[in-house]
Amino acid sequence: MAPTRPGFRLGIYVFKDAEIVDFAAPYGVFSVARRFDADLDAFLIADAMRPVQAQAGFTVLPNYAFSDEPAMDAFLVPGGYGTRQETYNRRLHAFIRALPETTLLTAVCTGSWVYAKMGLLDGLPATSRKEPDRVEATPPGMVPLDRLSKIAPACRPSRARVVDAGRIITAGGITSGMEMGFHLLRRAGYDEAFLAEVARVMEYQAAYGVYRDDRVVHT
Repeated sequence: MAPTRPGFRLGIYVFKDAEIVDFAAPYGVFSVARRFDADLDAFLIADAMRPVQAQAGFTVLPNYAFSDEPAMDAFLVPGGYGTRQETYNRRLHAFIRALPETTLLTAVCTGSWVYAKMGLLDGLPATSRKEPDRVEATPPGMVPLDRLSKIAPACRPSRARVVDAGRIITAGGITSGMEMGFHLLRRAGYDEAFLAEVARVMEYQAAYGVYRDDRVVHT
């Protein structure tokens, strides 16, 4: 099910209170990978063409709005506190449902809750963040992976760092956006030598070696 190269384009959704590393990490992987293949591209998509304030006041300007309907090979929903609102965002849901079947649907951390709420994870394995923050660790809080199970009881929760269920790919944990970026390069058709070279330039070789095989591929 890997898309064919060249010209793989990753669209990353940004919204109020999105977790910064969730979307910046995969964007960063693609940014470095472009040094070796200029046909790669990553860009930001928002509900409208106006500045978006992510977590901690970090503000970004999207490249496209939903209405622009940019062409892309993969669409990524990051996590963050704002996903609690995005799970009910009908405009986002409509945008996702309108994407071509060939577009990969991906999520980092609690971004998987959006697909769960839409019923897209029913019968499929998926993951989310496994380590709670202070609020989530205190009753009536809930670890995000357990919350995923509550939102989508028919989903099969996994503790793997990356879960590839075909069209839908999820990554668990804030920094797992790095592995999502590398895995999307893999799905685009780049070989392990290419990924290893990107990891080397990023001085991420040790972590890449640890996390490279921490993934589940559902067939």
